[in-house]
Amino acid sequence: MQSRWVYQLGVLRDALDRLEELHERWLATQDALPATATPGTADFDDALAEHHAESWSYLDDWATHGSALRDINCVARQARSLPSLLAPLPVRRATART
Repeated sequence: MQSRWVYQLGVLRDALDRLEELHERWLATQDALPATATPGTADFDDALAEHHAESWSYLDDWATHGSALRDINCVARQARSLPSLLAPLPVRRATART
């Protein structure tokens, strides 16, 4: 286990929580926009640009620390297969010759 994983998982968890909050806020923002605000209009595009600007740092956290999940998975898979590699070989019993 790497000591940095605890920190990285915390960063990823916090970023995911924040991204979920921002997504909920984006849905509320979309609902509050006038019916004429569709993709391509200034109202919609400005609101979307603001949402993206708020999201970038949390997405960057995932780009920076997301590889920790792959590393942890790799170590976990190796740990599962390790006991079979370390298990003693079966004892071969000598058979009596007649």
